[in-house]
Amino acid sequence: MWGRHREAFSMYKRMPSRDHSTLVDDVEENSALLQNSMDVETTNPSWLLSFPHVVVATISSLLFGYHLGVVNEPLESISIDLGFRGNTLAEGLVVSTCLGGAFIGSLFSGWIADSAGRRRAFQLCALPMIIGAATSATTRTLAGMLIGRFLVGTGMGIGPPVASLYLAEVSPASLRGTYGSFIQIATCLGLMGALFIGIPVRETAGWWRICFWVSTVPAGILAFAMIFCAESPHWLYKKGRSAEAEAEFERLLGGSHVKYAMLELSKLDRGDEADTVKLSEVFHGRHFRVVYIGSTLFALQQLSGINAVFYFSSSVFKSAGVPSDVANALIGVANLTGSIVAMLLMDKLGRKLLLLWSFFGMTMSMVLQVAAANSYVSGSGSLYLSVGGMLMFVLTFALGAGPVPGLLLPEIFPNRIRAKAMAFCMSVHWVINFFVGLLFLRLLEQLGPQLLYSIFASVCMMAVIFVKKNVMETKGKSLQEIEIALLPPE
Repeated sequence: MWGRHREAFSMYKRMPSRDHSTLVDDVEENSALLQNSMDVETTNPSWLLSFPHVVVATISSLLFGYHLGVVNEPLESISIDLGFRGNTLAEGLVVSTCLGGAFIGSLFSGWIADSAGRRRAFQLCALPMIIGAATSATTRTLAGMLIGRFLVGTGMGIGPPVASLYLAEVSPASLRGTYGSFIQIATCLGLMGALFIGIPVRETAGWWRICFWVSTVPAGILAFAMIFCAESPHWLYKKGRSAEAEAEFERLLGGSHVKYAMLELSKLDRGDEADTVKLSEVFHGRHFRVVYIGSTLFALQQLSGINAVFYFSSSVFKSAGVPSDVANALIGVANLTGSIVAMLLMDKLGRKLLLLWSFFGMTMSMVLQVAAANSYVSGSGSLYLSVGGMLMFVLTFALGAGPVPGLLLPEIFPNRIRAKAMAFCMSVHWVINFFVGLLFLRLLEQLGPQLLYSIFASVCMMAVIFVKKNVMETKGKSLQEIEIALLPPE
C-alpha cells in the first residue's frame, strides 16, 4: 500500500527527500511495464469508442431537464382539468413534489450505483420516470398527479449523480471534461424541449397529457440501450472483477490502452470487495476534505441565485414588454450557448479557470441587477440593465458554475466512496434548491431586490475565493492520479 502511494505521489513532487531512496526502488520495479504502457498512452484513445456509451448515459440528463420544465406552460390547464384552479398550494405541490422525490432518489443513488452497478442504476432511474409520467398523463385527480410527479422525482434524483459517476469513469482523461459538459447541454435541451412541446397547450384541450407521454419515449430508450452499454470498469474492479474490467476498458479505450488503464487502477487499494462503505468514511478522516469541497461547491452553486433568476425572469421580461415564450427562449438560448462554449473549453482551459471566471461573471451580473434596482436609474435604463444582467448571469453560470461541479466531484472523490459521496452532495443540492424556491419570493418582499441581489453577488464572490483556495485542477489527469494527489496516505 505504501509503495503504491509513494510511486504515485512522485507525479506531484510531494515526496519528502528522506523517502527518495525507497521511491527509486519502487519505480525500477515497475519501469518495464510503465515504459510499455506510456508509449501507448502518448496517443489518446479514439473518442469513437466511448462516445456512444456517453450519449446513452446523457439521456438521463435530457429527461432531468425535461421534467424540470414540463409543468411550466401546462400548469394552468392541468389545474383546470383536475379541479384545483386558483389553489396556489396545490399548484405549488405539483411543482415541489417532484423536488421531494428527487431528494429521496438522490439519497439512495449512491447505494443503488454501488450495489447494482452503474448500468442497472440507469435502468432503475428510467423505471419510475416511465411509471410516474404515465400516471400523471392518465390521472383524473390531484392525488394521482402528485403521485406521478413524486415517482418521476425519484428517477430525477437517481439520474444526475449516476450520470456524473458513469461519465467520469468511462471517459478517457483527455475527453472527460468535454463529455462531462454533455450533461449540462442535455439538461438545457430537455428544458427547451419541454417548453417547445408545451406550446400548443393553450389551444389544444388535454395537450398537457401528451407532454407527459412524450417523456416515456426517451426513458424507454435509456432503459433498453443501457443493455448494450459498457459497465464502469472502476466499479467492476472495485467488486474484484478485474477480467471484466479489462474487457470493458478494451471496449471504451481500445486494446492498446488496456494495460495502462489497469496499471492505473492497480495503484489504488480497492479494499475488501465485500466491505461496505460506512457513512463515517464519507464525513470523517482522510475523505473529509474532498467531501467538504464537493458539498460546498454544490451549496454555493444553488445559493448563487440561479434558481431565483429562473423563477423571477418571466416577470422581469414581462415588465420590459417581452412575451413569456420569447423570454423563456432567450433564457434557454443563453443557457445552451454557455454550455456549448464550456464543452469546447473544458479540456483546454481546465475546470478551475472556468469556475473562477464563471462565478466572477455571475458576481458582475448581480451587480448589474443591483444597479437596475437602484431608484436613481431611469425606467428604461433599469429595464435594460435588468434584462441584460439576467441573460449575462445565465450565460456565465452555464460557462462553469453549472456544468463543472457535476464533473469535478466524481473526479476528486476516491473510487471507494465516489457513489456515496456523490449521493450526499446531490442531496445537499436538492435541499438548498428546495429552500431557495420556497423562500425567494418572501425574501424579495421583505428585503427588496437591491439587498437580495447584493447577497447573491456576495455569495458568488465568496465562491470565487473558495475555488481559488480549495479546488485543484484535474484537466488531463487520470482519476487515480487525482485521488493520490488529494488524499493523504492511510
